[in-house]
Amino acid sequence: QAQVVESGGGLVQTGRSLRLSCTASGLTFNQYTMAWFRQGPGKEREFVASHVHKDGSTYYADSVKGRFTITRDIAKNTVYLQMNNLRLEDTGVYYCKAISDYDTIWGQGTQDTVSS
Repeated sequence: QAQVVESGGGLVQTGRSLRLSCTASGLTFNQYTMAWFRQGPGKEREFVASHVHKDGSTYYADSVKGRFTITRDIAKNTVYLQMNNLRLEDTGVYYCKAISDYDTIWGQGTQDTVSS
């Protein structure tokens, strides 16, 4: 069964860094675009970043450009989200999403809390 599992969330102070991981199994990793979404308290889920499998293009929400970086390690079937200079508004549950021409797979999410 195809699945993606997030890890790496936690409690961090403003201005610090955190790296999230999303490991895929049961699917052909290099055939999926991988993306990160997040849902803050009382907010709707929103797009954060994506890594396109076909050409390696990356895309970011305006709110995280210059601070977050998405990368992919094909050998480990893992996509990372490096988050630097974290802000209070970055708090939320971060979800990994795998997208192909045929299906979409969501992870369960990992909590990231930024405190002052």
